Amino acid sequence: MKTLHLTLKKQWFDMTKSGIKTEDYRSVNEYWFKRLVFDWREVMFFHGYNYLTDERAIHIIENSKMYGFKPFKSNIMTPKKGDKERILELEHKGIEVGTGIPEWGAEPNKMYFVVKHGKTINTDLQEAIKKAKPNMDKIKDVDKHLDEIRNSGIKII
Repeated sequence: MKTLHLTLKKQWFDMTKSGIKTEDYRSVNEYWFKRLVFDWREVMFFHGYNYLTDERAIHIIENSKMYGFKPFKSNIMTPKKGDKERILELEHKGIEVGTGIPEWGAEPNKMYFVVKHGKTINTDLQEAIKKAKPNMDKIKDVDKHLDEIRNSGIKII
């Protein structure tokens, strides 16, 4: 099962990490429709469209219940793209369509894909790296030995 990666502004990242904010909002548009809706091409064709636009995505979401969402294992949150130091992994609790909470960043009366978060799985990438480090050292040792074998003239197939 895949992981859903979401980039958040620092304010929303900090609220999510502290457990205050338990859902995240994504606009109903072509981009998020393709990322979140299960078998989105079939849904689009079912509704009589041969290509998708923001307006068509909104029309499908607002006027039909003939769609479902992709299953995700977890939600990975980062405060900005490429930030490898601060990562938050949360249990994925599903996706709904609805209006969001303005105090959590939603515009009033606007429809969103609402991504629900569960318990925290991992809050620190550095901790995950530490856990993986012993295995990384073993891989380096194997690479060193393979280099020695290659340099001795023995062919490795």
